[in-house]
Amino acid sequence: MYTEPIFLLPYFQERIWGGQKLHDEFQYTIPYEKTGEAWVISAHPNGPSKISNGPLEGKTLKDAWENNGELFNKEADNTEAFPLLVKILDANDDLSVQVHPDDTYAREVEDEPYGKTECWYVLSAEPGAEIIFGHHATTREELTKMIDEGNWDQFLRRVPVSAGDFVYVPSGTIHAIGKGIVILETQQSSDITYRVYDYDRKDKDGNGRQLHLEPSKEVTSVPHETPTLSQETTVEEGLTSRRLVQEKYFTVYHWELEGSVTKRLDVDFLQVSVIEGEAEINVGNKAFSIKKGDHFILPATITGYKVEGNASFIVSHT
Repeated sequence: MYTEPIFLLPYFQERIWGGQKLHDEFQYTIPYEKTGEAWVISAHPNGPSKISNGPLEGKTLKDAWENNGELFNKEADNTEAFPLLVKILDANDDLSVQVHPDDTYAREVEDEPYGKTECWYVLSAEPGAEIIFGHHATTREELTKMIDEGNWDQFLRRVPVSAGDFVYVPSGTIHAIGKGIVILETQQSSDITYRVYDYDRKDKDGNGRQLHLEPSKEVTSVPHETPTLSQETTVEEGLTSRRLVQEKYFTVYHWELEGSVTKRLDVDFLQVSVIEGEAEINVGNKAFSIKKGDHFILPATITGYKVEGNASFIVSHT
């Protein structure tokens, strides 16, 4: 069916903490004054990306997964949901402090197919920007007490970040993206969020946003442990590839292209986000121009491809 990349259009989400950087940095036509998220490779029902080329133009990625499984080397009897979701987030203000459940909890308690393990590549960060990553409680009893008493300064673990940093966030990790940060997030295809703390903010109607303290206490990992990542850099022709994480749910790379590289597709499908520069991708006898802000999938129906130009990418697969 497809002998070319499957290009996708972002699905935008309004957020209380959003801003205008998805327009300013990526030239997207954004629909809200506070546009917080672009779901750029998504088959999730809360924000499915639309296909912009080829025989499935106008269909969603969810449609393609369900009806054209050959594009993803999907077995005919596989009824699971599309496994991954890629977003770009503009934190014009601090995001709420939150935590996500694992698969078992998501299925047993929320009746959802996936929990949420995620990872962040920092695209830009203002001076002094920081994230919340983990907590200082040593036991579950201490965690419960700190949350119940609202002892946030002592409880939360703050980490400075800058452009190019990478953070792996397993399910059960207390976390928040801080003001002034734009990230590309690769995650399981889940929209389950338990909000722990929201700085006592009010929404546009003057109401505090809902917190989810009891499930948060249940799913948070205690004590916090920062994952040790086995990262590796390889050079192949004009491509420098740094493997950022290789874990159960996804493998994610940062690619830096200066020149050209010819590669075989050796996974079921490859998700590609252009985060800087311009290039051309050749599949068969067709050439496609790609630039910062483009997102596409290389489907199982192609065997190889050539990329030429000067550009940076975040690339992922299951």
